[in-house]
Amino acid sequence: MHSPVCPFQDTPKQTERHSMSLSDAARTVRANAYAPYSNFKVGAAIRAASGEVFSGCNVENVAYPEGTCAEAGAIAAMVAAGQTELTEVYVIADSPAPVPPCGGCRQKLMEFGQADTRVTLATTAGTEISTTLAELLPGAFASAHMDNA
Repeated sequence: MHSPVCPFQDTPKQTERHSMSLSDAARTVRANAYAPYSNFKVGAAIRAASGEVFSGCNVENVAYPEGTCAEAGAIAAMVAAGQTELTEVYVIADSPAPVPPCGGCRQKLMEFGQADTRVTLATTAGTEISTTLAELLPGAFASAHMDNA
């Protein structure tokens, strides 16, 4: 007889996402980046409040503004899984110095994180810088700004 699956029990994929390091997840997904125009591959991984890790890579388009950043891809994967709070971020690229998220991604990260959310910026050579969302986006626009709307 088939036993029902408990809806609150982690699936094997969820268990794997709980045990991943952000660094490993970002490094792994970076290899899948679609960057035929710039050859600048970026990987991002975020840890949700549940502990699960979600990752994304940049996806370019011949019409440059239509591309997608790695951070936006990771956020989309988290939201697609039904989660809306992130607690940690890791971004990696093959560059001389760690590359921070673009302005739009800083705002996207702040939408789902807190001012003190830790962000690690890394290079493929191993250099890392640790910062916070507030340091990356001082004076962030927040939902409270629309309280009188």
